[in-house]
Parts: sequence; structure tokens; C-alpha cells
Amino acid sequence: MTSTNVRKDAEDSGPSGYAAARLHLLNEGEQSGPPRRAALAELTDDWLTGLFTAAAEGLRGVSLVAVGGYGRGELSPRSDLDLLLLHDGSDSAGVAALADRLWYPVWDLGLALDHSVRTPSEARKVSADDLKVQLGLLDARHLAGDLGLTAGLRTAVLADWRNQAPKRLPELQELCAERAERQGELQYLLEPDLKEARGGLRDATALRAVAASWLADAPREGLADARRRLLDVRDALHLTTGRATDRLALQEQDQVAAELGLLDADTLLRQVYEAARVVSYASDVTWREVGRVLRSRAVRPRLRAMLGGGKPVAERSPLAEGVVEQDGEVVLARAARPDRDPVLPLRAAAAAAQAGLPLSLHAVRRMAAAARPLPTPWPAEAREQLVTLLGSGRPTIDVWEALEAEGLITHFLPDWERVRCRPQRNAVHIWTVDRHLIETAVRASEFTRRVSRPDLLLVSALLHDIGKGWPGDHSVAGEIIAKDVAARIGFDRADVAVLATLVRHHLLLVDTATRRDLEDPATVRSVAEAVGSQGTLELLHALTESDALATGPAAWSTWRASLVADLVKRVAAVLAGDASEEPEAAAPTAEQERLAIEAVATGSPVLALRAQTEVPTEEQPSGDPEPLGVELLIAVPDQPGVLPAVAGVLAMHRLTVRTAELRALDLPDGVEGAVLLLDWRVAAEYGSLPQAARLRADLVRALDGSLDIAGRLAERDAAYPRRRGVVAPAARVTVHPAASRQATVIEVRAQDAPGLLHRIGRALEDAGVRVRSMHVSTLGSNAVDAFYVTNRKGAPLPGAEASTVARKLEEMLRG
Repeated sequence: MTSTNVRKDAEDSGPSGYAAARLHLLNEGEQSGPPRRAALAELTDDWLTGLFTAAAEGLRGVSLVAVGGYGRGELSPRSDLDLLLLHDGSDSAGVAALADRLWYPVWDLGLALDHSVRTPSEARKVSADDLKVQLGLLDARHLAGDLGLTAGLRTAVLADWRNQAPKRLPELQELCAERAERQGELQYLLEPDLKEARGGLRDATALRAVAASWLADAPREGLADARRRLLDVRDALHLTTGRATDRLALQEQDQVAAELGLLDADTLLRQVYEAARVVSYASDVTWREVGRVLRSRAVRPRLRAMLGGGKPVAERSPLAEGVVEQDGEVVLARAARPDRDPVLPLRAAAAAAQAGLPLSLHAVRRMAAAARPLPTPWPAEAREQLVTLLGSGRPTIDVWEALEAEGLITHFLPDWERVRCRPQRNAVHIWTVDRHLIETAVRASEFTRRVSRPDLLLVSALLHDIGKGWPGDHSVAGEIIAKDVAARIGFDRADVAVLATLVRHHLLLVDTATRRDLEDPATVRSVAEAVGSQGTLELLHALTESDALATGPAAWSTWRASLVADLVKRVAAVLAGDASEEPEAAAPTAEQERLAIEAVATGSPVLALRAQTEVPTEEQPSGDPEPLGVELLIAVPDQPGVLPAVAGVLAMHRLTVRTAELRALDLPDGVEGAVLLLDWRVAAEYGSLPQAARLRADLVRALDGSLDIAGRLAERDAAYPRRRGVVAPAARVTVHPAASRQATVIEVRAQDAPGLLHRIGRALEDAGVRVRSMHVSTLGSNAVDAFYVTNRKGAPLPGAEASTVARKLEEMLRG
């Protein structure tokens, strides 16, 4: 039976004909999705039009209007009929009788009805007081009666909405936020509400309302398909349950999947999550644009007055090479060339997360369109930017989602596709697999001060469940994938082995601590054999806690934490060996010796700049070597204040320190004097490197006291607007008394920042200690620095004095 015949039967047979035609349409297997929803709306239009025509004979100034979802021409099997009987107020008694003749046939068929009877002025007044009514009227559609009456109301309502948008849109945003707080996020829930949860059908309708305001518009790519998919699932849910429900309960998911022709319930949920993710991301971008436009409107009159009527130019503050902040978003610099800079997406993402700012939609799309594959292995900068992004705490999530929305995550990490939007049917887990991995990295960023290799902790957090979705034990599958990914992104063999161990055994500590006898030496020995080293144990302990905290509230407790800590303590005792000695310093190279002799001869600092490159690999034997940065060698006659002076000059010139070493150099026989040699690897934050002559001139002035480094750095910081940035874990300073017999080792773990080494150097100078040698490394956004210090006589510090120095240094860094 064709849809035309179905409509004819409905018209010919009255309510019973409509009911039969409706039933046939819903059970017709050939028609589903948007065609069925449109056909059901059309069928209902014809029936209601017939009812209205018969009941309103002789009555003028009346029209029947569909609003809400029915107004959009979308009727799910159990949807309410949202109807407005509009009249001009000339015959109230006649309109009341007409309403009865319309509503009762609908109720008699058992259909849900949301109805109202109003004049145009009443409808506008109610909508002004009730945002939900106004949203429904935005989709008003004429069914029968006085077309001019309906058209007049539509025009007036749209005009009201656009005029009131600066006031109503913040109300709508607050309404969406409150609903999200109550219902949760559709893209992660095991039993989601398809309509009310964040990323559901209500949010899709809200985006239509924003577009109707002409104030802002949602990203349209994929949005219509996402909304259609959610409506299709709701249709199938209505048909399988026979109820007007929007909650996709666990016991009904297999039936709904079968109704849609999907493989299983997991496939169903994954499609729902993908659709919700598109709607959620579109909502984030749209509400951000609404806020920007409203702020701009509020500020523009004042700016115009101040600028004499000129058009204000948005301020652009540099964040990294090719990346700037503008209007509260991270955008690409005008000179940026994403087609020639394959690291740019990671650099922009890391800069955005560190600044606590969103990535501009336009910037992400531009980078995605021009994205080039990274060489294998990745250049060092790409790996460092990934680690910085992962270590940025809570802002990482929004930035990661922006990259993922445009396919950049799977561009860099193809293995991510298998865990993306993958549900976890476990009451303990509150996230999908991919979101759980990012949540684990966020949690791990809080523990980067507890480990000596925060980069390995953060990457293991990202990869620990990467094996889910593959057959068999996900830890075993994940170990294989983690080895491949770690090697691809540029870790050396030793680090790859550690990461593989962490992924393979990420459940080992909690499973052993809660299920085995810790008093049995065999239990502890087996864990020690699996872990292999103190460093890996330290990382595994932090990963275990990060994983549990990112799983859900039921996965971690004080009891579990104490059991795991007890196990770690016992395993550490088994792994403990002799205290490590300070490594022997390598013999100076010919260039280092030349610089040192020249520094003694001239009595002033001497330096050399040399570009560093990565050695081509077997996978890329003929490609151009990738730049690692610049090696900066400095020889300085031994004197107080060398470390803060050099570090301060580098910070002044916007040079980021990746690694650094300082040591006293033994000079050849016959050469008198003491020389400090500093070997740094640096990179420009943005722009080109300064000339060596400028660096040397400023270093000479810094050492003789004529250059106020602290003042210059403070002026530069004051010149840029303060951003929210990342709330990093507090700095941690520890003393390792057994690490060396010649000096006291003070280790600093802190958030990397411009001028950090300068501040540390000044604090150590103020404490009256000398830095005999140092080993500095920057791992992503984390600085892990070891300083071998002595007193003025060259002896290690007494225990109490070392503790006092460490405490004061920590207070300075935390303040």
C-alpha cells in the first residue's frame, strides 16, 4: 500500500482509518528513518486537517498550528502531538467548542497531546515568560485554517527571538547546562537518555534556536547526520518497547540494535556515542561563539568611543611558533604554514592546553585539511609537544576533543580508532575507553612530581588500555600495540621496554595487593621480577592510582591505596641495591677544551651555538634529518652567580631549555684557573634564534651586574595578559643524601616555565650553596632537575642544612 493510499484511507475512515493507516506505516519494514517520520507527520497532518475542516465550518479567524518536533515534521512512533489552536479572539465560545472537537478524537486514539488555545498576543506573552514555549513556537508550522494568522505569529515570534537574543541565549545556555548536570553526558552513559542528556536531541534543537537568532551558527558538518542517527535510535526504541521513552535501557539495547539492523548492542552504543560527540562538540563551539559575540557587542561602543570611531583590532598574543591567542581562543599565526609544519597541530594543542584556552574551530579545520604525516620515528619536538599536551591537566580534555572532532588524533595515532567511542559494560567504569585513557592522563598529570620520568607516566596513561577491542587479554594485546606506538613516536629501546612493561602490568599492583598474601615472599618476588627496576615500579605505582581514579569512584579507596603502597614498599626493598654514585664526568671534547682555555685567557664567557639534528633511521634513510634544537656551549671562569645569569639571559631571549648540564672542567696542565662548562640544548619559543654575539654581550652584563634580568623578565610578563593556564601539581624538592659522596643532590620536579632555572639558580645562590654540577631535563611541560651542591668549602651539606635549603627552594617555587 503506498503512502498516498494510506493517507486516503485515513481521510475516508476518520479516526479508525487514521489509526489503521498509522499502524500499517509503523510496521512497514521498507520505510524507516527520516522518510517514515515525514510520512507519519504528513499522515497526521491530513487527519487533523480533516478534523479541523469539519469542526470549524463557518468559524473565521482560527488556525491549527503544529509546534515543536511535530512542527519540524518529525514524528517518532510515540511522539507527543504538539498543537496550538490559534484564534483572533472574536469568538471565544466557538473556539472552545472547536477545541473539544479536535482534542477528544486524539485522546480517544490514546495519542499523547500537548495542546494550547491562544491568540497571537497571548502566545507571544507566554513565550516571553517561558523559554520552552518560545523554542517550540520557533518551529511553528501551519496545518489548517487562517494561514495569515499563522504567518503573522511566525513572523512576530522570530522577530521577538532575534531582538531578545542577547538576553534569551544566555538563559538557554544555562538551561542546557542544568539539564546536562542532571542527565549526564550522552556520549558516555550506558543507559543514556537520547533526548535530555548532553549531546542529545534537546541540544540539537537548541543549536537550531541559536541559528535562528542570527547571532551565531553551529558547525554544520556532520550535525544533521548525528541528529538523524539519534532520531532513528529513538524510533527503534519506541517500536521495540511500545512506549514513549527516550531512555535506552540495557535490557532493550539488543532489540533496538536488531531493529536498526546493527550487529549488537555495543555497535548501537558506539553509534549513539559518536552522534552525541558531534552534537556536544558543536554545542561547545556554538556557545563559545555566542559568548564572544555578546562580549564584543557589550565592549564595542566603549571601544569605538575611545578609538574615535575606528574599528577595533583584536589583540594577538604569541603562544608558540605559529600559534597565537586571539579573542580568548588559540588560532594560527598569520605566517603559519600547516602544510609545511607537520608538528603544528600538536604544538597548537599543547599551547592551548597549557594556556587553558580552547582551540579555534577554524584553526583545527585548517590544520586537519593540511595535515601531513610525521616521519617515523617522530621528531623530538612532536614527542615533547604530545607529552606537554597530556600533562596539562583538565584543559587537555577539551583540546583533545577538538582534535578528535576533525580526525587529527587518529591521524597521529591510528591505533586510537579502535578504542574511540568504545563502551565499557562494567558498572565500575563511568567512561568510554577513549575518554578513560584521557582521564587517566589527566590524573597522571597530578603525579608527575612523584616520578623521575613524567613523560613515560603520561604516555603509559594514554596507552594502558589501548588493547581493548582486540581479542584476548587487553593487557597482552596492549603491550604489543604500545611497543609499536612508543617506537613510532620516537622513544628509544629502553623507554619502549619500560612503556611496554607498564601497559602489560598496569593491573598487577592492585590485583596482587587485593588478592594475594603480601606476607608470602614469593608474592613480592614475582612482582619484583615482572617490574624489573625501581624506576619502573615508581611509574607503575603512579599509573595504578591514576587508572583507578579515572575509572570511577568505586575503583579506588583508602584501603586499596594502603594495600598497594604496602606492596610497593615490599617490592622496592627487594629491588633495592647499593646507593648509586655520581657518574664520572666524560672527558672534555676538543671544542670544550678550546672554549675553556679561551674563557680563562679572556676572563669572560665564551660560547658556541651548534644546530642538533636527529640521525636518519632505517625507516627514513634518505630523508632530511629533523632538527632537535640548538646546542649551546658556554665556558665561564668560575665565579658566583653563573647559573642564574646564564639561565636568565636564555629566558630573556625566549629560549626554552630542553636539557642542560653544568660541571667544573679540569684544564690541561699548564693552564691555570677554574672554568665552569655549561652544555645546553635550547629551542626558540617562536621566531628565530638570537645571534651568539647578542647572547654573549648580555651574559657579560648579567655577570657584572649591569643587566637587571629579574626586572626585564617581570616587565615582559606584565606586558602580556594573564591567562587561566594549567593548575599544575605543586613543585616538589627532595634531597638524596646517598646519591653522591662528593656533593649533596637536590632534585627539583616542577612545571616548566620561562625563567624557572633562573629562579632556582638565584635561590641556591641566596642559600649560600654552590652548584658543582647539574643535570636538567624538560619532559613535556615537566622539569626534572638534579643539582649537585656543596658549601663554599666544597663539602656536602649537613643533613639539616640540606633539608632547610630544599624547604626554602620548594616554598619559593610554590609561592
